[in-house]
Amino acid sequence: MFQDFTFKLVVVEKLMYGDRTLTPAFDIAEALPAADPWQYAYDRGLAYQVLPEARAYFTALEIAPDLLATVEELVLDGGLTVYQHCAPVWDGEDDLFDVGSLADLPLLPNLRRVLGSEFLSGSLQAELTSRGIEAD
Repeated sequence: MFQDFTFKLVVVEKLMYGDRTLTPAFDIAEALPAADPWQYAYDRGLAYQVLPEARAYFTALEIAPDLLATVEELVLDGGLTVYQHCAPVWDGEDDLFDVGSLADLPLLPNLRRVLGSEFLSGSLQAELTSRGIEAD
């Protein structure tokens, strides 16, 4: 359904960790055979990357259209909880979670505002504005 993995993560942040309407909440520590996600990532050379277990989970995660219709506002920020569950070692200093496309906007018919839009490229900010979505 979603074309841009990172955009989907921003939506998941809103629904799963913000509104708590998309359940159950994913916890990377429960998805790994090791107790410490940091050590797991380092031991496998996966520091500063999305762990395969998290990518598989969030890629396969289906979100019902009626739930997507509840999204009126999204927040772009390097400290999102969903990012911590995807890449527990990530420090926010690179483009790992940059949104590359807004092709998925039609999935969110009631989206009115995107906070932190300065993290988007100028063309993506312009796309939001052209669709009548407030880009703060």
